[in-house]
Amino acid sequence: MQILSKITSSLEKCFLTDPIGKFPEIREISMLENEHLSLQLVTAGYPDTTDRLTFRAKLRLRITGDAAPFVTVRVVEQVPNTFPVYGDARDKDANYLSYEPGLYPDLLRPLHYGGDCVQVVLGQLRTYWIDVEPDGRLPAGLHPLTFTIYYETKDGEGNQKEVVVSENTVNITVIGARLPAPGMYVTQWFHCDSLAHWYHVDVFSEKHWEIIENFVRTAVKNGINLLLTPVFTPPLDTEIGGERLTVQLVGVTKNGGEYSFDYTLLDRWIEMCNRTGIKYLEISHLFTQWGAGHAPKIMATVDGTYQKIFGWETDATGDDYPVFLCAFLSDFLAHMKARGDDKRCLFHVSDEPSEEHLPQYRKSKAIVEDLLSDYIIMDALSDFSFYKEGVVRTPIPANSAIQPFIDAGVKDLWTYYCCGQYLGVSNRLIAMPSWRNRFIGTQFYVYNIKGFLQWGYNFYNNDKSVDSINPFIDICGENWVPGGDCASVYPASDGTALEYHRIKVLHEALEDKAPMQLAESIVGRDPVLAVIRETVGEVKFDHCVENARDLLALREKIDRMIAEAVLPSH
Repeated sequence: MQILSKITSSLEKCFLTDPIGKFPEIREISMLENEHLSLQLVTAGYPDTTDRLTFRAKLRLRITGDAAPFVTVRVVEQVPNTFPVYGDARDKDANYLSYEPGLYPDLLRPLHYGGDCVQVVLGQLRTYWIDVEPDGRLPAGLHPLTFTIYYETKDGEGNQKEVVVSENTVNITVIGARLPAPGMYVTQWFHCDSLAHWYHVDVFSEKHWEIIENFVRTAVKNGINLLLTPVFTPPLDTEIGGERLTVQLVGVTKNGGEYSFDYTLLDRWIEMCNRTGIKYLEISHLFTQWGAGHAPKIMATVDGTYQKIFGWETDATGDDYPVFLCAFLSDFLAHMKARGDDKRCLFHVSDEPSEEHLPQYRKSKAIVEDLLSDYIIMDALSDFSFYKEGVVRTPIPANSAIQPFIDAGVKDLWTYYCCGQYLGVSNRLIAMPSWRNRFIGTQFYVYNIKGFLQWGYNFYNNDKSVDSINPFIDICGENWVPGGDCASVYPASDGTALEYHRIKVLHEALEDKAPMQLAESIVGRDPVLAVIRETVGEVKFDHCVENARDLLALREKIDRMIAEAVLPSH
């Protein structure tokens, strides 16, 4: 068998049946001192006259160069994608890798057979994900990094010998500057109930806390700094009249008409956030999704009995819930101020209200508006009338509906995407090419986007959370949404999070925005915008770059602007 290999960019998605010649080779690339650089090593086996059709080779991988201690290699596993995209995309959007169900590259799994084994399979392309994370421990300059694939055998005299089958070198240039913080809020909604269901653990048991912290650490590693915090069970993606598993951090006691609150679990949550690097707390929605008409599920101890006191049956603006909500928020804010953590909190009223919900949304928000006047209240909504009429000061429009908000000069504008953003715009759907995922970082910079929201960091349920699903065999919520919308990570057997290909690329998007900010601080904003325009054209939210080449070229030009400023003159 003839074995071929090459190093390609992180922006390629390599299917099992792709020819290796399809993918451009990366020979050199730059990074800043504290950046996370990702590449891919692709291998292919082609037959000779002695091969059996089922032949596969288990080979060893050796990594050499002074950057080698900072390298992690994982296999890119193919996963079943039964619902790649909505049917009309085939006619309306040509920028997809495929419209057909099948196996798609996504899961990043640690190497097996001792941790340095790669496989070459006859007639298949195999891909390995490379992360280079020196975190400032490599000096500025050139650092060749070589990947050698070999096997060991014995010669005619029985002596052990090594046979090299391929070798690839990439020259990494470390620029002597550090990425600044991206300067924006980033959240992907964290679902504690999914972890309890998958791992069969009691909510907020010691094992559940351990798993939660593992998943939060992976979130922070990938640029998430704002964590959905379930003071009460989040009223999200829940069937009307149904319930999700209770994951309530705030204890409630009701004696007569008086409420008292216990923050023991919430305080533990905040301490966990402090350990893991979460900067901001996204307080769970105060009213139900799609209209703000009802209360979230709230459990309390009433006269010694633990029971549900509010839920779908509760009128959001009736006699009881506003009294409770005002009592809670007053007490909660006092507690958070005493901790010094109140300004870390951002609040929601209701998720994705539409124009028909505006009157009810206005009434519900009025209950809490005065209490939260000093805090950010933001919601994912795309109807411009919510902002135009002054009901929402911090709207989060979908990136497919953001232009009216841009035209109106909304201050500190956020954006989001979900399953509905599949025509033209950036998204992380598995069937989309990775450059379409990563381009949003450039859009963030050009439009000074203040925050980004995506609803599914680890959502392992079907439509309306009626049932749990197995994300390893179902990434579409039982064909509810296109593959890639529900989650960014898989649940490993040991209680840690296995990353998706796509969360790494989205993190690269954030790390594109940061060097653009750094370059702006050096040369000014106009020169940076000029480089962006000359490389990828006019940047709008309604379309993306259409190849990896232009996006990689843009990043190299930005890095060069920074390097020229930090290198000593001769």
